[in-house]
Amino acid sequence: MQVSVEISKYPLHQDYIPFIQGFIDRLNQHDDIKVLTNTMSTQVFGEFDLVTSIINQEMKRSFETFGKSIFVCKFIAGDLSPTQSAVI
Repeated sequence: MQVSVEISKYPLHQDYIPFIQGFIDRLNQHDDIKVLTNTMSTQVFGEFDLVTSIINQEMKRSFETFGKSIFVCKFIAGDLSPTQSAVI
């Protein structure tokens, strides 16, 4: 099953940009998922088990490396990436 996830990360740190960029860079290292980033959030598309596993792994790494952060995630079944036609 395909899934689309929208993630916003809010590091509880004054110098927040490197914390966010590091998370996005690590997501982009995974070739079997599609990652799109804009000024508000990062969107991840791919196979459900793979996407959720990667997100769990990278969120845990963020907590262990940088400390407290808030992650806001929205999950929806299906691939809603811009290159796919959306069926509602």
